[in-house]
Amino acid sequence: QVQLVESGGGLVQAGGSLRLSCAASGRTASSLAMGWFRQAPGKEREFVATVNWSGGTTSYANSVKGRFSISRDNAKNTVYLKMNSLKHEDTAIYYCAAAYGIFTTPGGVASWGQGTPVTVSS
Repeated sequence: QVQLVESGGGLVQAGGSLRLSCAASGRTASSLAMGWFRQAPGKEREFVATVNWSGGTTSYANSVKGRFSISRDNAKNTVYLKMNSLKHEDTAIYYCAAAYGIFTTPGGVASWGQGTPVTVSS
């Protein structure tokens, strides 16, 4: 079982930037694909970005492509989500996720973090 702890959320103005971090603990953490989902009030949880175990393969939702960047540091068992040019519609709880292969749907996720809120003021 992998434990995931997010940090870095907060309040930012539209057009600003934030970097989320997710620290993973557990023996297999560095071998798992990791990524981010988000859930806005009244909406379903949606895929944001994912990266494979080595960091060599990434995938993004169309809504964040070109603005968000996912990366990982396996020496620190940490995955990052750099969010630039933030929009009001990016406001959501952001959840870190881990799985045995790269994923784009919640069904493939093996472990979830507790979530970190991001609020973008317009």
